Amino acid sequence: IIVGQGICGSFLSRDLLKAGKTVLVIDDSIPLSASKIASGVINPITGRRLVRTWEIETLMPIAVEAYQSWGVKMGTSLIQQCNILDFHPTPQMVVAFAERLASEKEFLRQPSMIDYWKTYFNFDFGIGEIDPCWLIDINALLNKWRLELKHNNHLLEEVFHWEECIITQDHIAYKNIIAQKIIFCEGELGFSNPYFKLLPYSGNKGEALIVRIPDLPRTNIFKQGMNIVPWQNDLFWIGSSYEWDFIDKHPSPEFLQKVKKQLTHWLKLPFEIMDHVASVRPANMERRPFIGLHPMVSSVGIFNGMGTKGCSLVPYFSLAFTNYLVNGLPLNPQVDVRRFSKVLSR
Repeated sequence: IIVGQGICGSFLSRDLLKAGKTVLVIDDSIPLSASKIASGVINPITGRRLVRTWEIETLMPIAVEAYQSWGVKMGTSLIQQCNILDFHPTPQMVVAFAERLASEKEFLRQPSMIDYWKTYFNFDFGIGEIDPCWLIDINALLNKWRLELKHNNHLLEEVFHWEECIITQDHIAYKNIIAQKIIFCEGELGFSNPYFKLLPYSGNKGEALIVRIPDLPRTNIFKQGMNIVPWQNDLFWIGSSYEWDFIDKHPSPEFLQKVKKQLTHWLKLPFEIMDHVASVRPANMERRPFIGLHPMVSSVGIFNGMGTKGCSLVPYFSLAFTNYLVNGLPLNPQVDVRRFSKVLSR
C-alpha cells in the first residue's frame, strides 16, 4: 500500500509495479498539494553562493532519463531543457558569478544575446546562465499516471483512515486489503503521521502566481530574486517564496503585492495575474529525504521530505528504495530513516 500520489507516490508505485510487486495507491487528490503547484524545475546550482546542488552529478542524469522514457510510454513530453537566465541584482553578484564561473565550468556560462533580453526586461548588471536546467510537466505526469493506476485497479480514491488500518510486524490490513508493507508518501500530512511525526520536519510554505505574459519567450526560466517559469500555453509560474515561519497555508496579500511590484519594475511587457496559489512543502531540518522502513515496525515505511528538490531527488531515490524493498540493497545512510532510530523508538 502506498499512501499519497504526489511525485513520490507516483514514482514509487511505478517502480514497484515494474519490479513485479502488487501495489495499491490510496489518494483523494488534494487540489493544491505541493507536487501539483511546484514549478517543476531541476536546477544544478543553488543559492547566492552558486554552489552545486547535493549529489546533482548523480541525480540529474537519472532524472532526465526517467522523465524522458516515462513520457515516451505515456505518449507525451514530460521534460524539456529550459536553462535559467540569472539576472544579477547587484554589482556584488556580478563579481560572485564571475568568480564561480572560473571554477564551475560544467553548469555556469555567460549567455549570448544579452542585448536581446533588454527588449523584455529592465536590468543593469548583466546576466549569467545555468546550463543545463530542466523543466518537468509535473501535472501531466500526475494526471496521466493517476488515470493508468485507476484503469488497472491500483488506485483507491479516498482519504486514508487510520482507524481502518491494522499494523503488525509482518503485514498490514486496511479494510479488506492485506499488504506486506505500507509506505507513506503523504507530503505535509507526514507531520502528523503517528509513526513518523517525531522526524525533524520543518514545513516550508511556498507561494506562486500564475500570470499571463503573451509576448514573453518560453525558451528560458528567468530569475531575479524570483523565478518566471514557462507554465501552460501563454501562462507563466512566478515564485516562489520560502517561508519557514507562517501563520497559515493560504495565499497572502503581502506576497501578491511584492511580486506585482517586482514584475512591474523588472518586466517591460504587459501581464495579467490569473491565479495565486500556496502550499506547504515537506521540508526538514537536515535537507535530506526521509526514506526507508521504520526501525521498530518494519512493515511501515516512508518516502517523503524532499523539500524543494523533489523533481531531481525522487527518480533516483525511488529506484533505490525499490531495490531496497525488493532486492535488499542498502540505502544511502544520508537518506535512510534509520538514522533517526533513537527518535523513532520513543
